Amino acid sequence: MQWLTSRQAAQRLGVKVPTVYAYVSRDLLHSQRTPDGRHSRFDADEVEALALRGRPRRASRPQSLDIQIETRITEITGHTIRFRGHDALSLARTQSFEQVAELIWTGSSTASQATWRGEVIDVAATRLGDRMRLVAAHAAVAGAAVGADRRLDDVSVIATGRRLVATLIESLPILGDGRCPRLVLPEGAALRGTLAGRLWARLTPRRPTPALMATLNAALVLLAEHEMAASTLAARVAASTRAGVHGVVAAGMGTLSGPLHGGESERVRRLLHNVAGEGMPQVVDQALDRYGRLPGFGQVLYPDGDPRAALLLEMLRASGRYPVLDVVDELCALAHRRHLPPPNVDLALAALGLVGGMPADAGEAIFIPARVVGWLAHAMEEYNERPLRFRPRAIYVGVGVGVGVGVGVGVGVGVGVEPGFRAGGSSRHRAALRFEHDE
Repeated sequence: MQWLTSRQAAQRLGVKVPTVYAYVSRDLLHSQRTPDGRHSRFDADEVEALALRGRPRRASRPQSLDIQIETRITEITGHTIRFRGHDALSLARTQSFEQVAELIWTGSSTASQATWRGEVIDVAATRLGDRMRLVAAHAAVAGAAVGADRRLDDVSVIATGRRLVATLIESLPILGDGRCPRLVLPEGAALRGTLAGRLWARLTPRRPTPALMATLNAALVLLAEHEMAASTLAARVAASTRAGVHGVVAAGMGTLSGPLHGGESERVRRLLHNVAGEGMPQVVDQALDRYGRLPGFGQVLYPDGDPRAALLLEMLRASGRYPVLDVVDELCALAHRRHLPPPNVDLALAALGLVGGMPADAGEAIFIPARVVGWLAHAMEEYNERPLRFRPRAIYVGVGVGVGVGVGVGVGVGVGVEPGFRAGGSSRHRAALRFEHDE
């Protein structure tokens, strides 16, 4: 039998510790004393059953603000992800990141591989994510000087997007011998000068096997777009004000900088690192106590498991024998035994970083240039909508009163939104903003 502390039970149920004991008094839960008689403990299976029945507050209310925005870019149904109608997992195996970016932006992908050119912007920052944010800020200043952000047509946005993504990568310092690894795709020639290869040369001095190079490319593809994640909503709001490429990217980057979005894989790295010294059960208990969940596990759209994580971990296992993958498998098995959610893409990013000998924050450096593609795709879509259409209303609750979220007007939206929030078009998919950890 697996036991939970009162704090762990409260976190799983989404309530305060006193409420857990209220459930005991109402015979909804049963507690036992620990062997030393000092604390209460709870059967993990009974706590999970209560959570799934929906009695606790958190289980009985929505996990997201259902702001529905129609899009032609990405469709997520069940455990299938499609970019412009194409299976994203298949694209991750068979096409370069650049080719998939063109598909996401334009709806078509060319067989030829064009090299995206950027520039090197030297900034003073140690962390990779911070360095990329500073590079983007410098690029924004340079773009403003030539009026780049005033050009909102698709051709100009895409051209600026290619240059910005390449600049974000090329502005990282080169490690090792500086050679750019080739990307070998199934039934295709070896591609030279790809963004994945250039990024690899800046994340680790190690020379990759073809399989590892393909895994990094697949990670870029799978992170390029994920429907209406929090940073994408921020990018669309910026686009609705007719902010240009750099303003849209700044909005997305600011949101992505939160530890529950782009930086989550670093938490997973720390967790995997601590396992060697403290043991798996202890590390998991500490993570649950600290965060109320296990970093690298759980994704609101995929209750049965994140398909992006499954593919990347599969590709890593096929690339060679690495001890860290045994640790990952053990962690997944323990999480399953404890009825915790399945792994998500952050666990796969952390594993890729460890296998490749990359720094602890490498996951964010992979995430940022990849997701710029999705932000700009949504920006181009938003430029064709009515400007300034995002105008939620606040519900004033008075001074000293707890603040919550109210259900808004009758357009299927979780907060008040002006009429006309949804655009017409039966071919569009509705994407909803998630309100918890989501990549």
